[in-house]
Amino acid sequence: MQGLRRCSNDVVHLDLTTPTPATTNSSTTSSSSSLSIDVEESTEARIQRLISEHPVIIFTRSSCCMCHVMKKLLATIGVNPTVIELDDHEITALPDATRTPAVFIGGASVGGLESLVALHVSGHLVPKLIQVGALWLLGWRWRVLALCE
Repeated sequence: MQGLRRCSNDVVHLDLTTPTPATTNSSTTSSSSSLSIDVEESTEARIQRLISEHPVIIFTRSSCCMCHVMKKLLATIGVNPTVIELDDHEITALPDATRTPAVFIGGASVGGLESLVALHVSGHLVPKLIQVGALWLLGWRWRVLALCE
């Protein structure tokens, strides 16, 4: 599938650069679940669309260990984020290109790992995840977890 390559069970490498006419076929759209590629869309537009389509999405480099920590933190809470690995030339198309990994929740940039952890420690991460539909609240579970901390 053009532009999409599965790297592991939970990470997709998505080539966001606009393909040259020689690499496109007669189809203008290619898709895998909710990750679709319109070959006429710019890299910036693709990134913006992916951010708006996924409640929690992480953009990272393939060799970034901080992405693993982000995924683990979110998994402990019960969220399975969409993770997109970008090539170095694609990083500049991110809205906040200076920080990778970059996490977006509900279409808004949270920042990097430090910001995500700060949001969690302050108690604002879970409500934000519930608000965007990335987490369903099991009232008793969160009360028990809060008592154990």
